[in-house]
Formats: sequence, structure tokens, C-alpha cells
Amino acid sequence: MAYPEPIQKLIEQFSKFPTVGPRTAARFVFYLLKLPKSETEELLKSISQLKEEIKLCPFCFKPFRSDENLCEICSNPSRDKSIICVVEKETDLESIENIKKYRGRYFILGGNVSRLRQEDIKKLRTEELLERVKIPEIQEIIIATNSTAEGEATALYIERLLKPLNKKLSRLGRGLPVGSELEYADEETLSSALDNRK
Repeated sequence: MAYPEPIQKLIEQFSKFPTVGPRTAARFVFYLLKLPKSETEELLKSISQLKEEIKLCPFCFKPFRSDENLCEICSNPSRDKSIICVVEKETDLESIENIKKYRGRYFILGGNVSRLRQEDIKKLRTEELLERVKIPEIQEIIIATNSTAEGEATALYIERLLKPLNKKLSRLGRGLPVGSELEYADEETLSSALDNRK
């Protein structure tokens, strides 16, 4: 038995979310059906505000809400502009910021590559990364990808891409267990990995 079209369309939309399959998407839809209209309207308003008020920093791609051109990290004059830390996603940036040890700037790749497939590579912001790294004041690039198979493949790809530029390339130290993601690492482990980068 097929669901009515509005339910089916919403299931298909939720199924596009990362790690959400059709079953979970259907649970989301039926949860929304049970909500009072006021809560549904609040959700719609929040989504609308997200699209209208949040923009991506043109340097690092961190989402931010401001009238400024750059995010609060990139526009901060006390940040070290000679170092750039390359992360896979926004939550990885937040995890590193939370340890309050790193004082450079960031670059969010927008994902990772799985077995260096061409369609995965196209989704990464590699052209933008090359533009940033070519800035003369940048002396070191920290590749801070996750310790997963995809993260390692991404790190190797980024290293190959940046090597011809003759800048210092380093990777996070191995305080992080293999197979782990930065956003779930505790602050002490992440701090140690940053200190022991190679």
C-alpha cells in the first residue's frame, strides 16, 4: 500500500539527508503528523530563517550569522594567518575550536572521498582550497581529516594535491583511535593529536 503523495514526497526529501534511510524518513514524517500545528509552523519558520539568515564564510565555508563579510574566526585579527587547518565538515571545526589550543584559520572541505571515486572528489572544495593555500602568508597546512578509511583516503588525496606548492603539510598526531570521527573525540585526545601533528 502506497502512502498519500504528500507523505511520500516528504519521505523522499528526508531520505536525502545523510545517514537517513526510507524507514527513518518515514518515522520523521509520522512524527511531524502528530505535532500540533504551532510546532510544525515553528519548524518551518526555523528552516526559512536558516536559509535567509545564515551564510557561508567565503574564506573557510563556516556557516555564520552576521553582517560581516567573513566569519568570526577569519575576521579575528589575533588568529594566526600563516596556518590553515583543513577539516571535512563543520562539526569537525567546532570540535577543534572547543579545545581552545588552535589559533590559526580553517578550511571546510565539505565531505570526504571514498576510494578516491571521481564523483566524491567533485563534491570537495579542492579548487577553493588550492586558491587559499597559494596565498603567500600561509606557511603550514594541517590536514585534520577523520581517522576513518574515507578520512585517510581524503588526507592522501589532499597531500598529493598540495605537495607541488612546497608548503609545510602536517597531519594530526595519532592520539585519535583509527576509525574515529573528530566530532566525537574528547578534548584531551583532540588536543594531544593537534600538539603531536607530523
